[in-house]
Amino acid sequence: MKILVIGGSGFLGSHIADELTSRENEVTIFDKQDSVWAGEKQRVVQGDISDTEALEKEISNSDAVYHMAGIADIGEADENPLNTISGNIIGSSIVMSLCAEHSVRLMYGSTLYVYSRHGSFYRASKQSAEALIEVFHENNGLDYTILRYGSLYGPRAQPWNGVRKIVTEMIKNKKITFNGTGKEKREYINVIDAARMSVDLLTDDYLQKAVTLSGLQVLTQEELLEMIAEIMDVEVSVNFNPKSSSDSHYKLTPYQYVPKSSVKLVSREYIDIGQGLLELISEISSETE
Repeated sequence: MKILVIGGSGFLGSHIADELTSRENEVTIFDKQDSVWAGEKQRVVQGDISDTEALEKEISNSDAVYHMAGIADIGEADENPLNTISGNIIGSSIVMSLCAEHSVRLMYGSTLYVYSRHGSFYRASKQSAEALIEVFHENNGLDYTILRYGSLYGPRAQPWNGVRKIVTEMIKNKKITFNGTGKEKREYINVIDAARMSVDLLTDDYLQKAVTLSGLQVLTQEELLEMIAEIMDVEVSVNFNPKSSSDSHYKLTPYQYVPKSSVKLVSREYIDIGQGLLELISEISSETE
């Protein structure tokens, strides 16, 4: 298949592009940033999703589109709400419209935060995009699958990624101040597992469905910190600061809001979080030497 990965230069998008290529698909990466991870078999087009002409040229020549672009950092979304609306809602609407016009299937990267009242502008932008996808299906025949991701971690993560921030701080300073109680729970999923499962969903069985992609390993933030310190085999000073806990993030569960129902996909094979953290620590250590 000819598959376009919008946002394919980023954390999750690059891994999805690699997984698609490994299955002999013809992959094009469309991103405003050049890809440092693009393989020899992958074509890279630099462009912005606001450039309708450039985007239509690529979508019209594709069988499916993975849309992973936009603002994904809750902090950045709060600081730049208009940019978040422009990219995550208006930009995504352009992608939806073009996919519907050219009968191209859309695989849309969403989040577990759509179930929550937390997540602020980021959550609202994803909820809005999901609602628009459903209307594009009803009115324009758009074929789609919504991919709702849990807490992703692993190689190539952005500096603001939660697990990467913790590991980096521990390596550099051997201490960390965590804004929260430490009892907050997350369902961690390695980005490599998420990418593989995302490609598995490119079948007719998941047309017009929303799928939750989260890990089997549920840890509190305190447990995660202890595990990282144990893997690193160092004494790390951890200071929990409950009063600085952000209301933008959920504490124990995102399930406080009811969007379109979804099925949850759990992989029989997955990267154990201990192994995944070990590889991430190794990657960050090599970068900071």
